[in-house]
Amino acid sequence: MSQLTEEISRRRTFAIISHPDAGKTTLTEKFLLYGGAIAQAGVVKGKKNSRAATSDWMEIEKQRGISVTSSVMQFQYNGFCINILDTPGHQDFSEDTYRTLMAADSAVMVIDGAKGVEPQTRKLFKVCAMRHIPIFTFVNKMDREAKDPFDLLDEVERELGIETYAMNWPIGSGKDFQGVYDREKAELLFFSGVSGKKRADKLEIDLYDPQVARLLDSEEKHRQLIDDVELLSAGREMDMQAVRDGQLSPVFFGSALTNFGIEPFLEAFLKLTPPPLARTADCGVIDPFSPDFSAFVFKIQANMNKAHRDRLAFMRICSGKFQRDAEYFHVQGNKKMRLSQPQQLMAAEREIVDEAYAGDVIGVFDPGIFSIGDTITVPGKKFKYSGIPTFAPEHFCRVSAKDSMKRKQFVKGTEQIAQEGAIQIFKVPGSGYEEVIVGVVGTLQFDVFQYRMKNEYGVELRMDMLPYEEIRLIDEYPGDLSDLNLGSDAELLEDYRGRNLLVFSSFWAIDFTCRRNPGLKVSEIVVAEG
Repeated sequence: MSQLTEEISRRRTFAIISHPDAGKTTLTEKFLLYGGAIAQAGVVKGKKNSRAATSDWMEIEKQRGISVTSSVMQFQYNGFCINILDTPGHQDFSEDTYRTLMAADSAVMVIDGAKGVEPQTRKLFKVCAMRHIPIFTFVNKMDREAKDPFDLLDEVERELGIETYAMNWPIGSGKDFQGVYDREKAELLFFSGVSGKKRADKLEIDLYDPQVARLLDSEEKHRQLIDDVELLSAGREMDMQAVRDGQLSPVFFGSALTNFGIEPFLEAFLKLTPPPLARTADCGVIDPFSPDFSAFVFKIQANMNKAHRDRLAFMRICSGKFQRDAEYFHVQGNKKMRLSQPQQLMAAEREIVDEAYAGDVIGVFDPGIFSIGDTITVPGKKFKYSGIPTFAPEHFCRVSAKDSMKRKQFVKGTEQIAQEGAIQIFKVPGSGYEEVIVGVVGTLQFDVFQYRMKNEYGVELRMDMLPYEEIRLIDEYPGDLSDLNLGSDAELLEDYRGRNLLVFSSFWAIDFTCRRNPGLKVSEIVVAEG
């Protein structure tokens, strides 16, 4: 086996998705703990002196205890090279999550054992299902009172329309949660440990061993556990092809907080999840094991390093091997370039890398030339990977700088944050960008935008919420757009591409405006390719 094939074969790149507070970021931390990337896991929420989660690098994330941007982490474990894409759970940041899923080969769906399938889980699952990527389910918080495991499996199947296969089974729940039964090894794994900051101790024992009753403090509990396991074995068989096609989800139980069940999950998951998958481009399917390097940009993030005010473009390598300082071709920019400071990341921590392989995610310095969805190839290969979805905003706000002397910083800040895909900016036709209309999918993005403008660009904002809910592209109008007959329920805007749009206060206002302006034709900005 060539070195290239070997290196690509050991890559695993996956995204972690969940409803807010299901424990996704904590689970990410524990993967890093078991991978030896951190010696002690941080706590996402908690006392002021607790460390913030490794994956939450932005100050506002540490303050609120939520993830608002996707972060990328790489670590080694048991011969595998693992790239974790941690995503925001909050629905206001679902756009970032959708884009991140485009860079993943599989997804781990974290479910709160007490709450089951929640609204945001359904949304994110749909995106995974659209991509037909393998989906693994981790039922978290088994150390708290949880729903019956059989009911949870049934709920996942009913709510999400995917079949399930329990890879392990919880030994008790709540205060009585002691570990899991590993179905493949046919043995019980009892865990212990005073703190979830370090690896849990593990005792392996046969299901039918008389000691089990003592460990469970009851013959009855032992009998119940045997009955559950035997009932499972009478059910569905494991089907790896169905897993790869995203039709069957292997399910694991555990507690990210206590580390119970984390290691068995990680080991089994790495065996089951695929190496880098082939990607579709406009010239056909690109084989990841091809020697020719290719990648696409799925995320842009400004100001990760306050000292340098830099901007990173995150690239998912889709084929071949990346080498530092080699010559590459930016397809959308139609020019050759060298990517001289490629970085691999551990959230905000980074190190320069000399090489990387298909499946890896690297960050490269972006002087403002990249956009989300751009393709980078070797010279002589000009193809484009399928675009990345962008979504129509649903909330709008008129924004300007409180201090008119900060005009330059205001324009730079709004443009850079818009290029990251977190916000969309519009302006009134004929005006400059000293005052902009900001559109977002979720209102929490306004708070993050305001915070970042103040802390990263030194600009305090004047923000006036607008009553608009709908946005449409103007496809046709026979006259001059400045002559449009618009009431107080509609406004003419222009985006950074120079496209003319209308925003409306309600769905009904769209039809009313079109009737008032004969010949006006508008269309919806559905999920559009970036």
